[in-house]
Amino acid sequence: MEKHLYIHWIDWLIIIAYFLISLLISVYFSKKAGKNTGNFFLSGRNLPWWIAGTSMVATTFAADTPLAVTELVSQHGIAGNWLWWNMVIGGILTVFFFARLWRRANILTDAEFVNIRYSGKPAKFLRGFRAVYIGIFMNAIVIAWVNLAMVKILKVIFPDLTIFGHTEISFLGLQFSSHLVYVALMMLFVALYSSLSGLMGVSITDTFQFIMAMTGSIVLAVYAVEHIGGIQSLKTHLSGVNWVFDFFPKVGKADAGSSTGLMRLSFFALFIYLGVQWWASWYPGAEPGGGGYIAQRMMSAKDEKHSLFATLWFNIAHYALRPWPWILAALVTLVMYPAVEDRGSTYVMLIRDLLPPGWIGLMLAAFFAAYMSTLASQTVWGTSYIINDLFRPFIKPGADERYYVKVSRVTTFIMMLIALIITTQLTRISDAWKIILIASAGIGAVLILRWYWWRINAWSEISAMFAPYVILPFLLTNLGVHWDINKDYEKIFAVVVVWSLLVWLAVTFLTRPTDPEKLKSFYRKVHPGGIGWKPVARELTDVKGDTGYKYLFYSWIAGVVMVLSSLFAIGKFLFEEYRPAIVYLVIALTAIFIVYRNMQKIGWKTLKE
Repeated sequence: MEKHLYIHWIDWLIIIAYFLISLLISVYFSKKAGKNTGNFFLSGRNLPWWIAGTSMVATTFAADTPLAVTELVSQHGIAGNWLWWNMVIGGILTVFFFARLWRRANILTDAEFVNIRYSGKPAKFLRGFRAVYIGIFMNAIVIAWVNLAMVKILKVIFPDLTIFGHTEISFLGLQFSSHLVYVALMMLFVALYSSLSGLMGVSITDTFQFIMAMTGSIVLAVYAVEHIGGIQSLKTHLSGVNWVFDFFPKVGKADAGSSTGLMRLSFFALFIYLGVQWWASWYPGAEPGGGGYIAQRMMSAKDEKHSLFATLWFNIAHYALRPWPWILAALVTLVMYPAVEDRGSTYVMLIRDLLPPGWIGLMLAAFFAAYMSTLASQTVWGTSYIINDLFRPFIKPGADERYYVKVSRVTTFIMMLIALIITTQLTRISDAWKIILIASAGIGAVLILRWYWWRINAWSEISAMFAPYVILPFLLTNLGVHWDINKDYEKIFAVVVVWSLLVWLAVTFLTRPTDPEKLKSFYRKVHPGGIGWKPVARELTDVKGDTGYKYLFYSWIAGVVMVLSSLFAIGKFLFEEYRPAIVYLVIALTAIFIVYRNMQKIGWKTLKE
């Protein structure tokens, strides 16, 4: 029999208050945002590091995230999170090698980077194509999987929800469930407040929403663990598959854990996650070298130092502080709902079955906050591509700034409609994650090297973006081996990466380099320094390139160790394993000291105030 949740008036009051506060923030910042596209998309380049960084974290904390983590833990135990934990390696690389460069580039979007780095018709095509491909297509998929999570949440909390007495309606030849219709209404609300306030309002709202979302997640984890008798009781319940508590998978062949369906990660899977995925693939919020809404926040920071600190805070909060409430709740779902097929929905079942009035309202508001913060950031970011990199340069150049802001606001609503249609075609959140990673496998190396190697050109990026789509039909369909995207994900990913690397390297050396004058202009503006720019630097003796890369490299390694050790230290403390927790804590503190000393050696003064 389907369980139902009673929503107390206190819960409704909390939810309504949340929506009102979000709307008031957007109205407050609407006047400033409407002045020009710089204010609308980059908040006048005046965000302090803690707001810019928290906004990054809030954007990556969507309604889908705890559900997807629950799916991963239900499939592979805690070690299943290496599917996304591995991206900390690229994240910390961005902190020390790219954050300053993005702020220094003084551009509006990361797609505009193409305009200052490459030359000729290929560069024009690439800029417009990226605006459509990433700004619309990829962005709409991300919004769609966030919508899917919200639909799952509503189905569990409100199973009998109808729209005008109907459980389904037809629109544009597609069937929309009543739950998706209510998600569409939330999308409309998000489109309204994000189109009013631009990035400044979205970032301030993100900070408020992140606090709410984290509070709700922690409260749910506490109730869930206490419900089954505490941490030791949780370990006892899962003693038959005690390896689910391991932070690293066992080296060797993957094997079945038990009748629960749990399965160990293989050594090959771990190699792909730790050795390849973090640098090879584009993924929103974890782009190699920065990019997307992460680059947008870096470019909106007050200066280079704020840009670096914002990105560092984001990686600490995203990887070390935030995951454990979700993981604890996911482990409890293995005990409480072992036979439920849709593992992501079991996270929401905990809310339905365990929380008292008041806390239910806070948790629902937290879900709305997580959902809306991601949706708002994705739409403002995607719209910036359409306006700055497609509409302004190719469709209507030279128009008034206020005109572009008006078009931006209309585009926000169009983006929502496209994402809503795609939502009807998705079934599992983790599937969408894997589709994005595989479809962009191979582009990551280009995104990193384009800053540090003069030979990368527009054709390098174009070929890297198209290469996966040439080989994927032979891997996924009856035309070839017909691998399954879930069972064979790591094999598919590895083949696509190797293929893409070979393609873009060949194309790079078979095509002409970027125009020398464009390369000089880029070097004068960004002055990245390093061995990859020596041919250009020799001709620009008046430009001093960045130095101290040895210390940046040490800081990168130490930064990764710092974040992962902090993550493991918190986990060991929560599992009441105090000796290893202290060891991890000491390692984390040592890494912090190393980062501090290295940054002193290169001189903080190199980060412009």
